[in-house]
Amino acid sequence: MRFLTAKPAYDLTYNDVFMTPNRSTVASRLDVDLTSTDGIELPLPLVVANMTAISGRRMAETVARRGGLAVLPQDIPLDVVAESIGRVKRAPTQFETPVTVSPTTPVGDALTLMPKRAHGVVVVVDDSGAPVGLMGASEAQGVDRFAQVHEVMNTSLTLASPDATPQEVFDLLAGHRQRLAVAVDADGRLVGVMTTRGALRSAIYRPALDAKGRLRVAAAIGISGDAPGHAEALLAAEADVLVLDTAHGHQQRMLDALASVVPVRDAFAERTGRRVPLVAGNVVTAEGTTDLLEAGADVVKVGVGPGAMCTTRMQTGVGRPQFSAVLECAAAARELGGAVWADGGVRHPRDVALALAAGAGNVMIGSWFAGTHESTGDLQYDPDGRAYKESFGMASARAVRNRTRGQSGFERAKAALFEEGISSSKMYLDPDRPGVEDLVDWITSGVRSSCTYAGARTLGEFAERAVVGIQSPSGYEEGRPLSSSWS
Repeated sequence: MRFLTAKPAYDLTYNDVFMTPNRSTVASRLDVDLTSTDGIELPLPLVVANMTAISGRRMAETVARRGGLAVLPQDIPLDVVAESIGRVKRAPTQFETPVTVSPTTPVGDALTLMPKRAHGVVVVVDDSGAPVGLMGASEAQGVDRFAQVHEVMNTSLTLASPDATPQEVFDLLAGHRQRLAVAVDADGRLVGVMTTRGALRSAIYRPALDAKGRLRVAAAIGISGDAPGHAEALLAAEADVLVLDTAHGHQQRMLDALASVVPVRDAFAERTGRRVPLVAGNVVTAEGTTDLLEAGADVVKVGVGPGAMCTTRMQTGVGRPQFSAVLECAAAARELGGAVWADGGVRHPRDVALALAAGAGNVMIGSWFAGTHESTGDLQYDPDGRAYKESFGMASARAVRNRTRGQSGFERAKAALFEEGISSSKMYLDPDRPGVEDLVDWITSGVRSSCTYAGARTLGEFAERAVVGIQSPSGYEEGRPLSSSWS
């Protein structure tokens, strides 16, 4: 990446910069390979942040099917994390994991489960696991909530083979004028579901798969407890990436944690032949990046304070504008053969593109994905009927209470006095993009277009060829679209 004019003497946010087009021979967005450049080689350079209100099993498997990676939070008990990893590994790689209910489930209960998936349908299965019907909001309209699902379900099912290609499923649904195909195995048991849009996505995206052809998932480890013990347990549970995570990554406790986890990871690799990447952070300087890489990290997480739920900068004055932080840390990482993840501060597809142009191997997204069907919270509605999910920062008093639940009441109360995050925020679902896949479509469309403007067929070429300029706040505002007329 190079600057259009002289590099400024001050640091830059994503809003402060723009990209200019280059002469390009890339004819189509789909000619662009978006494989991550961090050595992990995800088909899409998107990582879901390890925030309790956002990243769980549903999010992990949905994002992995489209090529990204979700990091399960460190605040969840290890047995629960292991079970979540196992369920992701058992999930279908092409068809979606459905929401299932029994025929005798009350309609009201089924309706509360329906928003867990963006397709908005529950599949009714019998005792043998065979699908016997579907229920969506239309079937439940005007029905007593204590009625049972079998009384209202649609029994007209479009069945598909789990080996069917996306085009075959699309054509099947189009021919039957149905919204959802149901895949069943040779014994008639439910495998998964797919919509027409899901079929199109399956034809465009490559899933992020492990060596055994299963969906990939990462897990986070805190640095205050038994980091090597947690690492051992997560490796045994088949986590594909380990993320050592703390707000202040350039500290001795992080270096000590890395020193204790690296031997565990290496011994596991010797026993199994599977070397699991280590990610550590967060930092915002070349020195911090270098120290973590030299301590054994493969990837360094960059970002202090840019996240929507984080109050660190306003409380402490500590942090750094994210574009400059990524640019400097990525350059330092390249010198040592490492990579960085840009963590936080992205609110538009352009921000993801700019982070990749600055040299990030992957872009980590948190609050932007909170307001989706797949995030962990329950769907709620405000007084105006707008749907939202509740989110909170991982250094907030709420998160600290969760993290210290094993301590005495007095110790927990002391810890909760010191917070650097928002404890409750309403993240509204975008009516046009209510599912995380809708956001992934929007993001990747923008990033692919950015690459074509730069004349780049890969993200490595993109980081080399991108030309970035500096703009005023009015320059940024000029680029914002209008949803209605000026008057």
